[in-house]
Amino acid sequence: MRVLLVEDEPDLAAAVARELTEEHCAVDVAVDGVDALERARAVAYDVIILDLMIPRVDGWEVLRRLREERHREPILLLTARDAVADRVRGLDLGADDYLTKPFAAEELLARIRALVRRALDQPSPTIVCGELRIETAARRVFHRTREIELTAREYTILELLARHSGGVVTRTEISEHLYNDDSELISNAIDVHIGSLRRKLGPGLIHTRRGLGYLFDADAAEGPRTDAD
Repeated sequence: MRVLLVEDEPDLAAAVARELTEEHCAVDVAVDGVDALERARAVAYDVIILDLMIPRVDGWEVLRRLREERHREPILLLTARDAVADRVRGLDLGADDYLTKPFAAEELLARIRALVRRALDQPSPTIVCGELRIETAARRVFHRTREIELTAREYTILELLARHSGGVVTRTEISEHLYNDDSELISNAIDVHIGSLRRKLGPGLIHTRRGLGYLFDADAAEGPRTDAD
């Protein structure tokens, strides 16, 4: 999941970014409204966490401009202002959710997961494809009752492809989903992860569309066959 965190308070930004990174999110941090707008216009984020009281351009204006420009990614407002009028204003401007400071990291993460599911019109936290089951909250994958061990990035790619089952996901989209602006990307890293997924899940699940990207075939999601199956 690629997240844009807009927060000008250094300690809070570092703490939230750390929690998100531990959940295997790729996090970019913007410290003011101008930086936030530039980043949001350049990258298709899965979710934006937006503090309202930020310098240069405040969060209200960032929210208004992004929605006027038809940015459709979920936006979660973070603020110390908990008046009903502020919550109503934020929602009316196009925010998807609202969390007041101080907040528990667990609640923030749960709200982000819920926003992403809602944006994809997939309300269940579990993705079922044939005999393959992906539990998105726990980030675990099962074939029937047997758990398939994946690395963090393998899981992230699999969830992305499964959520867009039947459609092509480009290499650029995968890269933007996995890595933030500070990451050093090895040229064949995505190929390596896809190859590992095919070995663990079976060769017919993820198809290459040459020159385009990858396609997840839910109809082929029977999982790898072993003697235990």
